[in-house]
Amino acid sequence: MVRASYVIASLFAITARTVNAQDAVCQAPARIDTSTTDAGPAPLTRVSNYRPIFQQCHNAQNQTRLAIRRMNVDAESLLLMVDPSTLTTSLEHERCWTCADTNDEAQKDTRFMGAVQIASEPALNGAAPQSPAFNAGLSHSTKDGSFITGDLCPSRKPLDRDLLELLKTIGPRTPVALAISGLWLTRHGADFQWLREQARSGALEITWVNHSYHHPYVPGRPIADNFLLRPGIDIQAEILDTERLLIANGETPSIFFRFPGLVSDAALMQAVRRDHLVVLGADGWLVFAPPLRPGAILLIHPNGNEHPGLRLFVKLLEKGRLPRPFRPINEAP
Repeated sequence: MVRASYVIASLFAITARTVNAQDAVCQAPARIDTSTTDAGPAPLTRVSNYRPIFQQCHNAQNQTRLAIRRMNVDAESLLLMVDPSTLTTSLEHERCWTCADTNDEAQKDTRFMGAVQIASEPALNGAAPQSPAFNAGLSHSTKDGSFITGDLCPSRKPLDRDLLELLKTIGPRTPVALAISGLWLTRHGADFQWLREQARSGALEITWVNHSYHHPYVPGRPIADNFLLRPGIDIQAEILDTERLLIANGETPSIFFRFPGLVSDAALMQAVRRDHLVVLGADGWLVFAPPLRPGAILLIHPNGNEHPGLRLFVKLLEKGRLPRPFRPINEAP
């Protein structure tokens, strides 16, 4: 009888420890171990079974999230989730959430679906599927201030760290959205880790925007046959492989996607919408020096390929001609 009581007590103790361990895991978003990335970026194959989903989920704390991707990372089943009110994303342990399939109609009143739908309206209004479009999507905000975004297109040149050091002087956690291409990350491991350190230290608040994996471009080729409009492009692979690479290297993709060259068509817009992403344009591509107004989404290229635009940005910043305050891109929709 004593032995039986001891066994029962031991089982209860083990169960309690298991529950406590489960609770501890579920208290915070999942973290991807990047201790081995000093040798170079981790391959996207580290993230397997990566696929789009659309589910409404809740946890033991009665929090509600929308899951848009499911995956396995290092033998752990994870979800990429969106807070439908704040538009922030996080990687979460699937075992910590209870989820059920949902659809666009059921979520139409959320801020998240509103942002997805508004940014893809041209694709839903009868535009010819193969008619090239420039700067479609969210190109301006109704908020005051402005939104600093930088494109990291594939480049052999180093990151323009001087510009980002200048942004740090504006104040702690200066927000900047970086549209990253997969090929840029694979070729700039040290620069990517430097950017991550700026975010970890609180110097910058970085939002990672998807800029496609390969960012195809042929100089001199007509727009209708260039960028992601080139024949044979797998748009979903361009989207998902960039997300996988970011996750494999310890970062969380946002809900935003920016087309290379800001060039798309209705069919591409619809493909991005199906993956529940917000197409991000710009109304302040600084290399063209347009007049800037409150709500401007500014576009610069800190990838080493656009020094005139960066010089203009610095000049406008120093003269106080960029609308303030600088806001996180999640506030734009």
